[in-house]
Amino acid sequence: MSMHKISLWAAAAALAATCALPAAADDLFDRAPWFASLGGSFYDVEGDMEAEPGFGAFLSLGYSFNSWWDVEGSFHYIPVLGARDADKLNKDKEALDDDTSAYRIGVDALLHLRSAANRRIDPFLKLGPAVVIYGDKVTGGRAQLGGYAGAGLFYHFNDSWAMRLDASGGIQGDNLDFVGLVDLGITFRFGATKTVPAAYAVSAGPDDLDSDHDGLYDRDEALIGTDPYNPDTDGDGLADGEEYAAANRADNGNDLGGPANGVRKVYGTDPLNPDTDGDGLKDGAEVRVYGTDPLNPDTDGGGVSDGHEVMEDSTDPLNPDDDIQKFTLLIEFDYDKDFIRPEYYPDFEPVLEVLRRDPNATVRVEGHCDRYPKSRRDYNQRLSERRAKAVAKYLVEHSNISASRVTAVGYGFDRPVAPNDTDANRQKNRRTDIYIQKGQ
Repeated sequence: MSMHKISLWAAAAALAATCALPAAADDLFDRAPWFASLGGSFYDVEGDMEAEPGFGAFLSLGYSFNSWWDVEGSFHYIPVLGARDADKLNKDKEALDDDTSAYRIGVDALLHLRSAANRRIDPFLKLGPAVVIYGDKVTGGRAQLGGYAGAGLFYHFNDSWAMRLDASGGIQGDNLDFVGLVDLGITFRFGATKTVPAAYAVSAGPDDLDSDHDGLYDRDEALIGTDPYNPDTDGDGLADGEEYAAANRADNGNDLGGPANGVRKVYGTDPLNPDTDGDGLKDGAEVRVYGTDPLNPDTDGGGVSDGHEVMEDSTDPLNPDDDIQKFTLLIEFDYDKDFIRPEYYPDFEPVLEVLRRDPNATVRVEGHCDRYPKSRRDYNQRLSERRAKAVAKYLVEHSNISASRVTAVGYGFDRPVAPNDTDANRQKNRRTDIYIQKGQ
């Protein structure tokens, strides 16, 4: 199909779509109507023009009247259009002495054909005039006015950012020469991240959408802070609608109107936190794989967290009888030091007694640090490892257990048991956990 026919088809489709599609209102376009695009272009010209096709760049600024209609002004710069060989030109045209350039200024009306069920994929038609100014005079004049029609596609990453690809063709100048233009770029919508007004967020109506089919309306997700285009915002294996509705309605009395209400099972977990209870297992894994409670870090009440049982101990997080014995020591080390101060020796006695009675036991020592705003990850990681090894060495030297049965690891500040917001909480995080598995 020739570019001429494509242009005629696009123009006809735009007219047909104008008659067929209803208008729709969308709050996003009311509060954030302005958008801009930046990218690269390919400018094609008819085969008997004095210049060859060339690549360039474009910048555009648009305004959305609603979710269907935009108007957009664009500026294209094509720095190099090669001079076409004289033997390829008609007799009435003179060859250019050298390469030339071109500027294009256009205005287009855009008609969006997006589906209400999926607003990420956003096809559109475009139609409008443009003036092209060449660096050298060509047949038809140095500045040529023309009309363009075309189509394109936005892919929206979120309300603010999108990628676009559009192609258009048209005729320009006194000779009605055909030209084509292909653009590829990035689009940013100004002010799209502003908070959705509460009056809109709690309204109901026939245009309620659940774009990602996660069980929550898009307007509800705007209140919660989840992504209405991602069914599992925190990537934990549970849909946002499964996680949110029950506990939060009970907490704040806000009965959101999403389709999850009374339809899908909900767990009351945090859709913005993949590990709500902080036990080291994602909420989805707890529900779908291990059958543990995503709101309780120690489902079986055996004294060891579900995550530790699954990932480190290979025990059953639903059976308290196989839990490994755990001791937590809140040992204060001197700054940047890893030796154990004598005043803490008595705190080790309960652990040593267990090891003396069972020298075939297996021991795992885990070192942890607290965190301040300026704490460095690599420094705290090494420090926690050194301190864990110091504790492991002390246990070996003061019991009958072999060093080969003792393992020491450090986690830096990556596994806190409390927020690092007060001195008391930071003290809880400056700890050494000792896990003892009975000898076989």
